[in-house]
Amino acid sequence: MSKTRQAEQIRSAKGFIAALDQSGGSTPKALRLYGVEEDAYSGEAEMFDMIHAMRARIASSPAFTGDRIIGAILFEMTMDRVMDGKPSAQYLWEERGVVPFLKVDKGLADETDGVQLMKPMPDLDALLDRANDKGIFGTKMRSVINAASPSGIKAVVAQQFDVGGQILDKGLVPIIEPEVTISIADKAQAEDLLLAEIKAQLDALPEGRDVMLKLTLPETANLYKPLVDHPRVLRVVALSGGYSRDEANNRLSQNTGMIASFSRALTEGLSASQSDAEFNATLDATVQSIYDASVAG
Repeated sequence: MSKTRQAEQIRSAKGFIAALDQSGGSTPKALRLYGVEEDAYSGEAEMFDMIHAMRARIASSPAFTGDRIIGAILFEMTMDRVMDGKPSAQYLWEERGVVPFLKVDKGLADETDGVQLMKPMPDLDALLDRANDKGIFGTKMRSVINAASPSGIKAVVAQQFDVGGQILDKGLVPIIEPEVTISIADKAQAEDLLLAEIKAQLDALPEGRDVMLKLTLPETANLYKPLVDHPRVLRVVALSGGYSRDEANNRLSQNTGMIASFSRALTEGLSASQSDAEFNATLDATVQSIYDASVAG
């Protein structure tokens, strides 16, 4: 059964998870970094066509295979499209050996108590059913922590695990992502609070209810090692969070057992104007550097 093989790959294979899930709000910036200015497209439909072309070019590159990239997170619209004639999730697993995940959150609520919770997801069950039909293995959802607020962080983690339970009920593996903003002055304190709240939630999970975690690279190396080693955690992955790729790779290499799940740091240096040879060579070097940092610990 493919889900059993996919779970084993995510749990123990060497490599990292590519994040190809830029949403509507972050797509113009992603395209701009790719060398596509806003005057190159007219309207949202053309914008999404262009970002899909970028994602498909990445996913079909010789550098993008399960040898080094064990999973990839997709945007909902990417899941609904095709790559090289196949539905995107099916293409990733069958042709590239990459386990497909889906971003399911609908964005962030306004900040309150030093955090941004996720917006309500009233249609989540229907989306999860579609994800199952399309061969998705797991999901990802993001909240943001902007201060070392005990009550705010508790609320973020509680919401993440509550929705995570809904996802587990559908037979999918949730990636819990409470991002700590890298620029805040009390980042280390926020991370200590976050560690305690996540551990408490994990300790309450029954056997067979395994989750993944996607966390900001911490100020203290190996802070999250207890989470890496927790029996209810399939894998702990790291977001780049605005760090340069070199800085993110350096921090990641100091955290034993964590692997990358980079978005902007993965596409850094890629350009629409590059020839296929240039594009593939740039992506190959990037993939190798992130892979090396992911297996260093």
